[in-house]
Amino acid sequence: MAENDSDYNPSRACPLSEVSSWDLETDVIVVGYGASGASAALEAAVEGAEVTLFEVASGSGGTSAMAGGDIYLGGNGGTPAQRENGFEDDTEDFYRYMLMAGGADADEARVRLYADHALEHYVWLKEQGIPYRNSYLPGKVQAPGTGDCLIWSGNEDAWPYNETAKPCPRGHLPEAIGELGGGGRMLVDKLAARVEALGVDIHCDARVLCLVADEAQQVQGVVVRLEGQPRFARARRGVILCAGGFALNEEMVKKYAPVISRLGDDGLSAGHDDGSGIRMGQSVGGAAIHMDEIFTTLPIYPPASHVKGILINEQGQRFVNEDAYPGRVAIHCLRQVGDHIYMLVDDSIFEQPSEFSRIEIAAVGESWSEIESELGLLEGTLTSTISLFNRHAAEGKDPLFHKNPNYIKPLIDPPFAALACHIGQAFYPYFTLGGLSTRPTGEVLTVDAEVVPGLYAAGRTCSGLPRSGEGYSSGMSLGDCTFFGRYAGRAAARRDPASTAR
Repeated sequence: MAENDSDYNPSRACPLSEVSSWDLETDVIVVGYGASGASAALEAAVEGAEVTLFEVASGSGGTSAMAGGDIYLGGNGGTPAQRENGFEDDTEDFYRYMLMAGGADADEARVRLYADHALEHYVWLKEQGIPYRNSYLPGKVQAPGTGDCLIWSGNEDAWPYNETAKPCPRGHLPEAIGELGGGGRMLVDKLAARVEALGVDIHCDARVLCLVADEAQQVQGVVVRLEGQPRFARARRGVILCAGGFALNEEMVKKYAPVISRLGDDGLSAGHDDGSGIRMGQSVGGAAIHMDEIFTTLPIYPPASHVKGILINEQGQRFVNEDAYPGRVAIHCLRQVGDHIYMLVDDSIFEQPSEFSRIEIAAVGESWSEIESELGLLEGTLTSTISLFNRHAAEGKDPLFHKNPNYIKPLIDPPFAALACHIGQAFYPYFTLGGLSTRPTGEVLTVDAEVVPGLYAAGRTCSGLPRSGEGYSSGMSLGDCTFFGRYAGRAAARRDPASTAR
């Protein structure tokens, strides 16, 4: 048995030489019981490995359970929901879109694997008991809670993505009815039921304090607090880190993603995204990549009619096509000088913003010059922007930002309004996208792209499929967590136990 918690730190691996004996031995240790941890444990158990799972909270869920539950799926001609609603999703279109969405450093091998096998993954999810209808909701919707399945959950039909790949809706929601988050909770519950049915040894209220590694930095196990005491747990085949991101770690946020400090306290986390999994990986030489990348979103819809409005910055200028996914819109908001962002609407499209958006009415007037004056903008800035937009909108065009014609209309019906979408005031929820560098199989890599023996990672503990906040689509994280969680579990279970022999 280990001494006490204060002797251990996620940023420092416990030397194997300090382990006099193991308190617990197993084939595969999984750290975290969200969607990625459950998928990893499930797949490792199916492979015949003895699996032990440690979760710091009192039950399964993690941040995954807070999500709407949609998973980004398609390719191979389409899922049943896509086909039934007239969409044929070619794998190469799916691949090109995902590659573009992944940003400048998208992992081509990971994207290729996902695009080729996403339809198989859909079948696997169904086999785990997750129910999907074949129904389709057109237009701009977010986690409607109606039990319907197929939605446009990203930038598929928005410029510039629609110039690269044929647009197709790919967000697949489980048949969950009720408030936002029910789908994510259902997803994890179904996976957890399978994990338990397969006999995985599950320990909740169990905080993993650090890794155990030998002199060659080969991971041998973990130090974990069980029943109030730190104990040594050996993993004969490997440890899989599925402990979430670092949105709640103030020091890591300050160091890696300081832009978060502008967004307020709206981190999307179940309370344990403290970066400990990333720090443990770094403690044995794992490289952390894209640590500055975050997901954030600005819920300008619902109501969907507001997509026909235009967004301007403090200089009275447009800066993005407003029909893009709200995550892309929010990232472009963060790139502006200053924190004041306004949505300009006219009477024909105005509806009261949703309560959770915290978007307030900043100005109302009978003319755009009156709105400009009330907002304190330099004379001629806002009015010039509106004049240019309206002139082209009258012809159904948007030559500057290429908004989809379905969302273009001149803003000419008074009264007019400016809605405050200010950074730090409106609802900009966020989580981190950076994490450990891994192979698609979950093996953690060093800065020299060498494998850290015995260590795997999945979910937001690694930098996986979604690497760009600008290109993010709803469903990419849960798709990444479940799909590559499975691959990590499979790879760890197949590792030769002799390779970690003491």
